[in-house]
Amino acid sequence: MKNKRQKKHICRNLLVAFLLVGVLCFLIALTINAYVKSCTESYIINAEDAVDVDADCILILGAGVRDDNTPSHMLEDRLIVGIDLYDNTVSNRILMSGDHGRKGYDEVNTMKSFAISRGASSEDIFMDHAGFSTYESMYRAKEIFGVTKMIVVTQEYHLYRALYIARSLGIDAYGVSADIRTYRGQELRDIREMVARVKDFFYVIFSPEPTYLGEAIPISGNGDITNDQTEGNKQ
Repeated sequence: MKNKRQKKHICRNLLVAFLLVGVLCFLIALTINAYVKSCTESYIINAEDAVDVDADCILILGAGVRDDNTPSHMLEDRLIVGIDLYDNTVSNRILMSGDHGRKGYDEVNTMKSFAISRGASSEDIFMDHAGFSTYESMYRAKEIFGVTKMIVVTQEYHLYRALYIARSLGIDAYGVSADIRTYRGQELRDIREMVARVKDFFYVIFSPEPTYLGEAIPISGNGDITNDQTEGNKQ
């Protein structure tokens, strides 16, 4: 009987310990999320104010592409906002950063084609085929494309993390929201984003290299140099 009571006591203590650890981790996650948002909310601006930034480029972050190679609603809205900024002379360079690391899935060429169909010049549009994550997009924007100041276009819930990463890596980044419509599944997306903010909070502390680096492609040059790069490791 004594051994049984001891075992129950140990199990109860372990359960309490696990619960306390869980609560502590949750509180840390909430604190980091609040910190990331508070550090970056002042850098989220409207399209009118973006004209005064004098940015090297407009960075449009990739998102889902349909099987017929058309952008998802979320990506389409990012493209519409980014192209409007380009048309309004916020910057004469657009950097499309997304996932093109596997055969049959290509965010960046879809993005560039959409922009060209809206009147943007091909030579003004750069494609980062190895923007596999928000962190990698920001890292490569600085190290590969030589960006020092930029306007980031994505939905607001994502902007906080994108700007935090960019500014932590030394880029003078501002954000313009692409929330043109309401998106299904946003509640789950918000939960995932909370986790991603915690992950990238620690990522920028250690600043690991992205999956691929490569030769410099100055954003001041001709964007067509990034055409026909079908594998991320070609950059």
